[in-house]
Amino acid sequence: MAYQPPKQSLGAQVFDVITLLVLTVGALYVPLYLGLAGAAKTPAPIANPTWEALGQNATEQQQWAALGITDPAAANDMITARFDYSFSWAALITMAVLVIGYFVLVVRLSDREYREVIEERFGNKK
Repeated sequence: MAYQPPKQSLGAQVFDVITLLVLTVGALYVPLYLGLAGAAKTPAPIANPTWEALGQNATEQQQWAALGITDPAAANDMITARFDYSFSWAALITMAVLVIGYFVLVVRLSDREYREVIEERFGNKK
């Protein structure tokens, strides 16, 4: 007997797609919103900056001008900002638990379907 996947209504399919979309966007933006990734910088701006005080030579100044930034004060935050490379064991453990938990959840929820597909393709090996 060929494997027959369960039937799903159009409303349930739309709900699934919207749920997956919300979860995907949330997974991408929540860490940024909480300051856990990407935007974690610690600026150390210089008061009354000059190109020399910012450590920019003539060639670098020309590149800033090519970007439309001719005032050293406008580039001050970008040049002096430093990424925060701090490490947290709690965050690492939390992420590992979430990733492993998700994997276990997917395998457990899909176990019956996996077994039916394997039995259809390879037969019952019992």
